[in-house]
Amino acid sequence: MPNKQNIAAVAELIEKLDKVQAIFIADYAGLTVKEQVELRDKIRTAGGSVTVAKNSLLKIAMTSKGYDFATIEKELTGPNLTLLAENDAVAPLKAMVEFAKGNERNLPHVKAGILGKEVLSMEKVMQLAALPSKNELVAKLLGTLSNPARNLVSVLSAPMRNFVYALSAISKK
Repeated sequence: MPNKQNIAAVAELIEKLDKVQAIFIADYAGLTVKEQVELRDKIRTAGGSVTVAKNSLLKIAMTSKGYDFATIEKELTGPNLTLLAENDAVAPLKAMVEFAKGNERNLPHVKAGILGKEVLSMEKVMQLAALPSKNELVAKLLGTLSNPARNLVSVLSAPMRNFVYALSAISKK
């Protein structure tokens, strides 16, 4: 019979899983406490949260929420941290990958990822981590959308500008 502490932990995990867009599981064994605190701060700043839970409890919670746990079950060995991305699926992952690059042991090491309900391959997880931030993508989109309008204004104002240049040249002669 499960104890009350495990039941509460599963209920808390289920509640957290209701709010997430993406879940990433990483191996963090070897990080010092100071590094773990720094990692949590960076991820929290990026809009995510980190949870360390027993693999069996995570399995119960994810299965109850309808996630395809069978494909990532082989990755759940040893101590793992679970990165829960709530508002932006990419920014917390990007923060964790950048933290790992800055760490001499390349920790934490991402083992699995789920976006929505789809299990991602490691290649797709790394592609997600390499994406520009949401703000950068919005800025690029706005720039792309404003270019035709900017070009139209330039074309429409060219005859006036050329007329002014011509008058200026005549007055100098």
